[in-house]
Amino acid sequence: MIDLTNLKAPGWQRIVADLSSPVPDDRTFLLRLISALGQVAGARQAVLWLTPSTAEGSEARAVLVWPPLDQGAAASLEHGPLEAAHIDESAIPHAAECKTSARTVAGTSQTRVFGLEGQDDLMYDPGQAAKGYLLAVPVPGSTLTDANTPVPSMGAITLLLDGRSKAALQTTLALVEVIAGYVFGHWTRQALKRTRSSTAGLDLATRLIASMNATEGFKGAGLQFVNDLARNLAVDRVALSWIKGPGNVRAKGQVGRRFAEMVAMSDTENLDRRMALVQRLEAAMDECLDQDQTILYPPPPLTGPGSDAVLSAAITHSHRELAASDAKLRVASFPLRVGDAQGDRVVGVLLIESTGDGRIDASGVELVQATLDLVAPVLAVRHSDDRIIALRVWDWLLKTGAWAVGPKHTVWKLAGIAVMLATLFAVFYTTPYRFGAPLELQPRERRTISAPFDGTIARLGEGVEPGGRVDQGQLLLEFDTTDRRLSALEAQAQIVQYDKEADEQLKKGALSESQQAAAKSKQSQAKLWLLEHEIAKARVTAPIPGVITAGDLKDKVGAAVKLGDRLFEMADLTDMVVIARVDDSDIALVYIGQTGEMSPKSDPSLTVPFTVERIVPLSTAAEGANAFEVHCKLSQPPSWFRPGMEGHAKFNGPTRSIAWIGTRRILNTLRVWLWW
Repeated sequence: MIDLTNLKAPGWQRIVADLSSPVPDDRTFLLRLISALGQVAGARQAVLWLTPSTAEGSEARAVLVWPPLDQGAAASLEHGPLEAAHIDESAIPHAAECKTSARTVAGTSQTRVFGLEGQDDLMYDPGQAAKGYLLAVPVPGSTLTDANTPVPSMGAITLLLDGRSKAALQTTLALVEVIAGYVFGHWTRQALKRTRSSTAGLDLATRLIASMNATEGFKGAGLQFVNDLARNLAVDRVALSWIKGPGNVRAKGQVGRRFAEMVAMSDTENLDRRMALVQRLEAAMDECLDQDQTILYPPPPLTGPGSDAVLSAAITHSHRELAASDAKLRVASFPLRVGDAQGDRVVGVLLIESTGDGRIDASGVELVQATLDLVAPVLAVRHSDDRIIALRVWDWLLKTGAWAVGPKHTVWKLAGIAVMLATLFAVFYTTPYRFGAPLELQPRERRTISAPFDGTIARLGEGVEPGGRVDQGQLLLEFDTTDRRLSALEAQAQIVQYDKEADEQLKKGALSESQQAAAKSKQSQAKLWLLEHEIAKARVTAPIPGVITAGDLKDKVGAAVKLGDRLFEMADLTDMVVIARVDDSDIALVYIGQTGEMSPKSDPSLTVPFTVERIVPLSTAAEGANAFEVHCKLSQPPSWFRPGMEGHAKFNGPTRSIAWIGTRRILNTLRVWLWW
């Protein structure tokens, strides 16, 4: 135990100097604090316990021990975040009692003493003696902000004391409370340090933002920012990169790929990303992005002046390669963070290089980081304003969705809601079921005109050609009848001759010869009638009014044709019908009088209504499927419709839900497959 009866004693002055002097971080101060408390109280052991919560059932955790348990443990206590420290509690004497007492005083402002009796926890009673004591000192986590506001506790320090008198214990308790009060001085100095850093950062950020506001576009703002920052910090180079991808968010679990793309570099207007320097800079920025923390190269020491446990533990492979060309070069990379409804996210990286007196040290890092925390949201807004309308609308939808369903998993929630609404709409909304079928246009009435006999075409009628319109009875063509007229005259002469011969034989009484002559006369008469019939048919006329659709005989005038040869095809184009080939899976939904619409391939935007007139009951197989011909009457067809035109027909079926319409064919197929 240190004798502190005289406040001017060297031991006391040393303790006061240690606890009052500036320290690089909270861990160093707490190490000094438990060391001072242990020495002043003459404790066998001092342990700092972190208590994350004062709620019942919360566990206290040992993070610092004095004196160190062993040489390895002592080394482990000199660096690393305080929350990540791990102490083997099995090596701490009376660990259970220490943990209980630390949890008891956590969240209070009173130091308490507990007595030790074997392995039992006993509340200290001044009227009784104990073999040993546990002195628990609460450690506040911040300074007082209000006289009526209790000090939040980060944990407690337990001191393991040997048995001593009541007076000595009271003296020890008083000294411990005095020394523990230096915690408030430490928090005050840390708050003042942060305030000064924030003030300097605010001043620098204000000047940078003001200069950026005078530029247009994200590229111009980024270039102005890096140039001004390089001049204010008196450094050699400042480079800015921005995260690629939707929403400028790096995907988790994709370390090793390049996501930060350089967008601006001081004193450089045009960047060529193929340059080796730019690629090394981007590699260093990606290294900072992967670790999601500030990186300083050369890193600061673990202990001593200018030490920083976090910066010293960072990986600096790419930064080392970047600085390999100059031994005096110092490099620092800073992640640009933006806070929104989705939490903090990194949108870019800033890299600084300096070979001179530029402030690339621990204090300069704090200044730059404080400045970037203020400038990063401005850069994010300028970058968002430069994007295309589609991406800005997408972000607006995400923000609106986050307001409606919450900031976490917004896209999945909105997708789930959309699927649910679409399902409800498909189930309950009904519409006419329209099924389709290929179609072909055909005239309702058409004629094929063939050669009435073997003969020679003498001449064609006027205007008789494909596409020409003719009236009923109009001459189409005329055959040459010269041979038939001569044969008719010969047949008439034979009739007269055979009639005269029959009369003469009858007068002679030759009845048999008379009958033979009469038979030959009748034969000649039949031949005459046939010739007269062919002569009458030599003039071919139009059987119906309409348009000649086939038959160009201009080059066949004077040529011979045979009986039955096709000469012309003609049809009435004013009355067209639709012949649709309806699949047998839909034919049950077709009925006489059903309505629908057709659209020709020549003009798919045109729709013409029709009505079903006739259903051919016999199916025909085509392309591996059975189809039924359905004849439909068109309502006011366009005049340019022609026979043989193809298109698509849509029949107005029964009213059903969208879900039924969408799954009908699938369910029918499954029913066929699963039927037995």
